[in-house]
Amino acid sequence: MQKKEAIATDDYIPDESKQGEVLTAETQIPADAKQFYVESYGCAMNFSDTEVVASILREENYFPTKEMASADLILINTCSIREKAEQNVRQRLTVFNQVKKNKPATLVGVLGCMAERLKSKFLDEEKLVDIVVGPDAYRDLPKLIDTAKGGERTINVLLSREETYADISPVRLDSNGVTSFISIMRGCDNMCSFCVVPFTRGRERSRDVFSILAEAEDLFKRGYKEVTLLGQNVDSYKWENPETKEVVNFAQLLVLVSKIHPDLRIRFSTSHPKDITDEVMYAIRDHENICNYIHLPVQSGSSRILKLMNRTYDRPWYKQKIDRIREIIPDCSISSDVIAGFCTETEEDHQETLSMMEYANYCLSYMFYYSERPGTLAERKYEDDVPLEVKKRRLKEIVQKQKEISHANNLSTIGKTYRVLIEGDSKKSDKDFKGRNSGFLLIVFPKKGDYKVGDYVNVEITSATSNTMLGKIV
Repeated sequence: MQKKEAIATDDYIPDESKQGEVLTAETQIPADAKQFYVESYGCAMNFSDTEVVASILREENYFPTKEMASADLILINTCSIREKAEQNVRQRLTVFNQVKKNKPATLVGVLGCMAERLKSKFLDEEKLVDIVVGPDAYRDLPKLIDTAKGGERTINVLLSREETYADISPVRLDSNGVTSFISIMRGCDNMCSFCVVPFTRGRERSRDVFSILAEAEDLFKRGYKEVTLLGQNVDSYKWENPETKEVVNFAQLLVLVSKIHPDLRIRFSTSHPKDITDEVMYAIRDHENICNYIHLPVQSGSSRILKLMNRTYDRPWYKQKIDRIREIIPDCSISSDVIAGFCTETEEDHQETLSMMEYANYCLSYMFYYSERPGTLAERKYEDDVPLEVKKRRLKEIVQKQKEISHANNLSTIGKTYRVLIEGDSKKSDKDFKGRNSGFLLIVFPKKGDYKVGDYVNVEITSATSNTMLGKIV
């Protein structure tokens, strides 16, 4: 691609009046403002979407509150990835409706993937909510709210091939003022047989480069030191400039964001193994502020199960990808997603997953047992035939394996020194800071000198557990 610097700086001047807003306890709220209360569940994309919703509501004079009982509007941003997540949402809706009984004018709305999947069931069968809004319909919220105020339940769950919310500057909620998310694309074209995302979030579409860079620049100006570029599959990011016809891929986008400032750290999630390229790995290797960390979900270590999952790679291929990452970025931390007990999974398949975890030497994993999702290919074609008690036992073994790997990795860091971004106080003591290194490892260390949240410090590791490393500023 040509003219990278032009795309990053010369061709686009951000409109300062449209930049993002960070709401804090000191934010001045107008006397006539209305209040909304929101809970978000699921992936980081959902939390990012909630900030887009907050921006849309802000234009309608709605401000967030942590007091549910005082809210004029109660929202829950939902996830459909696992059955347990949906159960949690139903439980929370019961609580919301108790609040509504005490304050009948309060509106209750369901946002996100579960809203799209269950659609009118919330309105017609269960009558739990007033408003149902899918991931691509948030711009319609003001109109839906106005209609619901008149006593009519409302819904918009239409999926879009164009919507990216590129022109909306998210309102940062519950922000630490140091780290933030930037959504770079929406939807997913990978039809993994276990996954409901393509049906709830639609097809892939990439946000324009200019708006991504403007948002990252604005965050850095406001004091943020780390951004995570988000997408269901970030490595398939592809945007064509409508004027020049230049195409920007994900590796090029990473480099453009890294040039905003050396002190702005960049992470990204999630990568699909089939799409992450050597160009992305070289971008990480060659730019210090692109973090040495890749989230590379394996899901299963068995080639047979991976084929049933429609993951488009097998065990040897995934191992080669791990080898390639280690070759280009020797100190790169790799994390994963792992599913226990997928359809027809045998003990041999399970053991292959455990051995894959050892081979990849994951720094951490997000681990679950298989939960059949209505409408997916797996639900239509395969029998969910692994007993629940077997799923739970295998998951327990996977969790134990990851604890062993993480503990060994963390112990190996003792005596080493890392550059750490201070993210805030430790959960256990306000006398200690917490922060992460480039490899996403969490480090806790005593406060020292004039260092503050948002500063980079060099920390020497003195001891470690399976979850946390302890250190001291040097």
